[in-house]
Amino acid sequence: MRNEEGKEELTKKSWSHFSDVAYIVLKNLTNCTRVTACKKIKNGPPIPFFDPCPSVGAIRRAEPSSAEVTIGPTMLLAVPDCLTSLRYNPTTRGLTSNSVSPTRTRRLCNCKATLNLITNSDSFEVGRLLGSYGFMNITSYSGLQLGTDVEYSPGDLGRLRVQDVGEGNVKISLYEGRISQGPRIGTPVLFKVYPGQRAGGMEADMMAANELNAHSFLQSSSKGICQNLLILVGGFETKTGEQWLAFRNDGKYSAADYAKVTSERVSKNRALGEQISWNPFEQAQTIKRRRDFVVKLLQGAMRGLAFMHEHDRLHQSLGPSSIVLNTIFERDAAYLVPRLRDLAFSVDIRYSYLDEAPGTLSEGLWRRATAAGAFTPMEKRAFGLADDIYEAGLLFAYLAFVPFCEAGIMDSLSLQRLLESTFQLDVEATREYCLADDRLIDAVRFLDLGDGAGWELLQAMLNPDFRKRPIAEAVLNHRFLSGAIL
Repeated sequence: MRNEEGKEELTKKSWSHFSDVAYIVLKNLTNCTRVTACKKIKNGPPIPFFDPCPSVGAIRRAEPSSAEVTIGPTMLLAVPDCLTSLRYNPTTRGLTSNSVSPTRTRRLCNCKATLNLITNSDSFEVGRLLGSYGFMNITSYSGLQLGTDVEYSPGDLGRLRVQDVGEGNVKISLYEGRISQGPRIGTPVLFKVYPGQRAGGMEADMMAANELNAHSFLQSSSKGICQNLLILVGGFETKTGEQWLAFRNDGKYSAADYAKVTSERVSKNRALGEQISWNPFEQAQTIKRRRDFVVKLLQGAMRGLAFMHEHDRLHQSLGPSSIVLNTIFERDAAYLVPRLRDLAFSVDIRYSYLDEAPGTLSEGLWRRATAAGAFTPMEKRAFGLADDIYEAGLLFAYLAFVPFCEAGIMDSLSLQRLLESTFQLDVEATREYCLADDRLIDAVRFLDLGDGAGWELLQAMLNPDFRKRPIAEAVLNHRFLSGAIL
């Protein structure tokens, strides 16, 4: 979508939890562009575990500033009428009356009956603050106009210029914790805390409700719980309106953490040069373990996405920081279990929902669908599934390059604009470019396995025509991920 100045309109997306460096994803599909960003986590001081205080009906924690956090004993998010308690005002903060309909609000909680979520704040103990993150508004951008009669230096090629960047109002905090009562006592959990309406506005309520609904719906499946999705165990709303979602703590690392740590290790090893006591066999084994680890990581992520798609849910925020890992050690690849998280922007694509007016969190998706020529419910559903596959393709490219290169040689933004802007999603041309750079040779060789099977899969997932992209199950069954190559 273009504004009057010819700049491309961008939509709002969340910052995913990313442990160290800023991560930006630029997405360009049929002249509609989306930019997502995540901010460096602000690490807080360690906070000791504390116990509930039933006598005052609240949980309290003392900080150096003497500030107190008071959590009420009532759980509002998981009872049958949970989401009707969330505060949506169509006239506030520019939201339209289509943001949340009464019919949709009632539907959000239909899946609760089959779940056993912990709904009492007294059942939890909260530990130290892990960090905070949020989202950004990027309303427009202009890129270089590439043409055959224009020459640019290597430093100029594909440069991105961003304008109108504003920080969003929703700041999400992460805390460690554990279950303190009941049959699951001692189970470690991770709290994802959405601010109250006063601090985060309507968007925080909508994101929390959407994430709760998505996990509840998926965990109520008759096929059981998918091991490649993070598990929601409960939550509660505080007296100040904060909404705490509690997830089983199945790992403190993300795929972004793995890529960062691995690329730094590559840099260190190459800097030492001849001082490294590697023999050719040991070096070959290291590369093989890395390939095995990346393939298993991608397999797990795609299994989680396939499960979501099978149950008519889109992820819509898929990236290296939205995948939780229980280990980042390549020797432990046999025990690796990747899990998808960050479902605040998940979209329900059941046909009964596609006939309704779009909600605020999905408006950008359906605008892109219309721009791509998807008008009927069936076409919009197909576009949504293909949109997730495109994001998974960018994730595939990231994991195929970053862990195999030195730190700083390739990052998500550089790789994406190389694919989209410089080579216009021509993967073969991208390969020829990368082949000429010795710093990228290990990544090229990885994708070259099986007579170019990796490049073949990447091209299919990033096909400019959304109708020609494979479904998640087909990606899993491709020879590059099925195990036939390795």
